[in-house]
Amino acid sequence: MKYKSLKTRVLIWFGSIISIIFILFSIGFYYFYNQSILTSIQSKLHKEALFIQENLQNNIPITQIASNHSLINSQIFILKDDNVIYKKSYLKFEYIKKYITKNNMFSSVHKKEHLTALFTLKFNKPYNGTIFLIQDDIDDKVENIVDTMLVLNPILLFLILFFANRLIDKILIPIKKIAKTSKNININKLTTTINQQNYKYDDEISELINSFNDMTQRLQNEFQKVEQFNSDVSHELKTPLTVIKGEISVTLRKVREPKEYQQSLHTIANQANNMQELVDNLLLLIQYSKENIKDSFTLLDMDSLLLMTLEKYNTNIKEKNITLHLDAIEPIEYMGNTQLISIIFSNIIDNAIKYSTNDTNIHISLFKESDNIIFRVQDEGIGIAKESLDKITNRFYRVDESRNKEIKGFGLGLSIVQNIVKLHNADIKIDSEKSIGTTVIIQF
Repeated sequence: MKYKSLKTRVLIWFGSIISIIFILFSIGFYYFYNQSILTSIQSKLHKEALFIQENLQNNIPITQIASNHSLINSQIFILKDDNVIYKKSYLKFEYIKKYITKNNMFSSVHKKEHLTALFTLKFNKPYNGTIFLIQDDIDDKVENIVDTMLVLNPILLFLILFFANRLIDKILIPIKKIAKTSKNININKLTTTINQQNYKYDDEISELINSFNDMTQRLQNEFQKVEQFNSDVSHELKTPLTVIKGEISVTLRKVREPKEYQQSLHTIANQANNMQELVDNLLLLIQYSKENIKDSFTLLDMDSLLLMTLEKYNTNIKEKNITLHLDAIEPIEYMGNTQLISIIFSNIIDNAIKYSTNDTNIHISLFKESDNIIFRVQDEGIGIAKESLDKITNRFYRVDESRNKEIKGFGLGLSIVQNIVKLHNADIKIDSEKSIGTTVIIQF
């Protein structure tokens, strides 16, 4: 039989375990308590038998010995050479004779709610004889306790299961809320959370609620990324697609010369390359998150990585006759994503070169300051208006009115840099003034 309810399964398991514990406890209690009583009776009868033996050795009359107050409740048989020489009992000797032949000194007989204990002691002074003591009609407390436990155990089991049921209900309330809330979650309701204030304990349930709320928040963030990605792609791919469609439409209107076809294909190829670059940049923006970025971290030499990046721009620097000043390049090791750190260097340096005029200077520094790593790039380029500084890290934002429109780009460079900076728990600061230049400082 299968029980779908967790509560039912827990109660069955718990009730079975408690029942087994009660049974084992009752058996153990019965055994040990019974042994304790029998040991106590055996010790008492043993002392009485030794008392009789000692007095017999001192030649004290048997009747006088038997009248001692310590033997009032005991029935006595004294044998000499297997013949009864003294009897203080209402029992017949034939009844107890079977116990005399046994090797056990002590034995007991249970009769309903009473107990009969029998003790045998053999002696050889002043003659070969046997002392046989009987204590009859002993109140069998063990049986009374067993009867009581047979009644109390089911009652206790019922009470335990009752309170266990109430306790499980209390534990399952927040879990049921989580289940109910999760059923209501869909793409349009990713902001749904469980109110933590309704649960005042700081325990595993509270941790589960926090984990659930964190999960919904992460889902919302990731879905927003997907939505943003879809929006960005649909928006930015329209232009190159329009150009490609227009170029194809114009080219197919009539038969053209081979050179015209080559020119048209060249235009289409450029737009296709632009589309590929755009998609690659957008994918890079959503590839990593706070949760998975650390798995890609390795120990890298930032100074070597920076110098390798600079080598890629030697031609661009020479074309504009820019003077590059490496003010401070210190050997620095850092735990980070090598590809992403390289992208930071490339984007910042590329912007500094692209937006610098001919015959100007670019200053680059990489150094440690206290516990921080500082990457600094300063150019003497066209600069950025102050009203645009807080927007330049937005996706696809370009200050067209102040920058050269011939400079290629999608406005994704600084957005990518800012995203990478956040993933590395770093900070970026940009200061700029039109016609003076721009300074970018990244602090790891």
